[in-house]
Amino acid sequence: MNTPSMLRALPIEHRQRLMRLAREVSFPQGTRIFKEGARADRFWIIRTGSVDLDTHVPGRRHAVIETLGHNELVGLSWLFAPHVWHLGATAATPVRAYEFDATAVRSLCQDDPALGRAVTQWAGDVLAHRLRTTRARLLDLYAPYGAGSAV
Repeated sequence: MNTPSMLRALPIEHRQRLMRLAREVSFPQGTRIFKEGARADRFWIIRTGSVDLDTHVPGRRHAVIETLGHNELVGLSWLFAPHVWHLGATAATPVRAYEFDATAVRSLCQDDPALGRAVTQWAGDVLAHRLRTTRARLLDLYAPYGAGSAV
């Protein structure tokens, strides 16, 4: 199952209001988009390319949790205090994306409660999907064979 996209999650009038805040950006392959623990002050929706979400593993290289692609949301920590990245992100391929200033979007959500609810629901759906994906990935990496089987 893919991450819920903004196109499917938000009514057209909310998408249009959000897109007025977007600016187009690009990242060359290998660019560190954000680092775990840094200030979360923006987010992105991927137009083309792919982004690896990862977590720091002491003494090892970053463990990739999920690879995101077209129309997927990159970054959730901007919405929830203390606005610090809980994962890291790297451009796995060249990426073109829409970038949003988190402060401007939070302000828009506060001024329009219906938009705020829609954005929060969308982000919550994405977060739930990422938690399921992370659990499955960690079971694949670290659990004994068959440990992830349903009881």
